[in-house]
Amino acid sequence: MLKGKKILIGVTGGIAAYKTATIIRLLVKEGAEVRVIMTDHARDFITPLTLATLSKNPVITRSHDPETGTWNSHVDMGIWADLFLIAPATANTIAKMAGGIADNILLTTYLAARCPVFIAPSMDSDMLKHPSVTINVETLKAFGNIILEPATGELASGLTGKGRMPEPEYIVEEIRSFFTKKKTTGPSRGKRS
Repeated sequence: MLKGKKILIGVTGGIAAYKTATIIRLLVKEGAEVRVIMTDHARDFITPLTLATLSKNPVITRSHDPETGTWNSHVDMGIWADLFLIAPATANTIAKMAGGIADNILLTTYLAARCPVFIAPSMDSDMLKHPSVTINVETLKAFGNIILEPATGELASGLTGKGRMPEPEYIVEEIRSFFTKKKTTGPSRGKRS
């Protein structure tokens, strides 16, 4: 079902970034073409080399290469993708997405994307329950984004609660289900379809 699908993955600076490697591996195994955008903070948790190796494509970390001036067009990436997955999505990135802030290549691509956007929030339970995060997540839902509900379990803080990024297999299944449903019902309507 994912053969030939163009999936763009945005990685932000959360501990769950290590799970994104497995998501990429599973998507590529199913025949999807995967490209990756990382924030600067994501590089603190996983390397571009790891994700480039798994995706079989260069990883984009900036709008341009400072040595050569080569431009990485956020518009082209937003048009290219059949689906944009942001996993993990930190409270910081969620707030910026909800507010239309475009201070890195991932955020400018999000604002330019014409495709459905899946967002996998990942943070500590207290952060997830904070009213500002709740409002931002609801705002993103209102924009037509698909929120993948965080799982409950042990968190990086050592606490237990809701806030874990869903497991890679679950995320890939949600993506597969989306394309299956789209194939049987036709293109969906709305801002990001």
